[in-house]
Amino acid sequence: MGMSTNIDKARAGKTILLVEDNPDDRDLALHAFALAKIGNRMDFCKDGQEALDYLFGTGQFSGASQPAMPGLVLLDLKLPKVDGIEVLKKVRANAATRRLPVVIMTSSREESDVLACYDSHANSYIRKPVDFLLFVQTARQLGHYWLALNEAPPH
Repeated sequence: MGMSTNIDKARAGKTILLVEDNPDDRDLALHAFALAKIGNRMDFCKDGQEALDYLFGTGQFSGASQPAMPGLVLLDLKLPKVDGIEVLKKVRANAATRRLPVVIMTSSREESDVLACYDSHANSYIRKPVDFLLFVQTARQLGHYWLALNEAPPH
């Protein structure tokens, strides 16, 4: 019992940023994380440019509306405006975000995408499960590892 309390404390306050252009996939992820009992706040960006604005405090997120840095970014690859690889490269090129945990979560099975993500310093590459129950299990494992067990760098 004490262990789950420590995990809950470690996870508390860490926002998950999901960058996903497909509204059905966004809803599926939200539902999967809820069923997995990952109670962290989830923010959503619908394209790569919006994600960059969110992370760097530009565009609609400039000034008072800039959110706090998330504890984890779940990044799709095939995004409008700015694709996921380019978002990842810009995140890694900026001193304020270069250590931010970024997990690629995509349906792509292309070896070239896997290599490009790791070459651009993704923390992990996960293929979206097609089966919903497997998606819930994946969400539970993601939340547990990245938000509770993983020792994130200090901001």
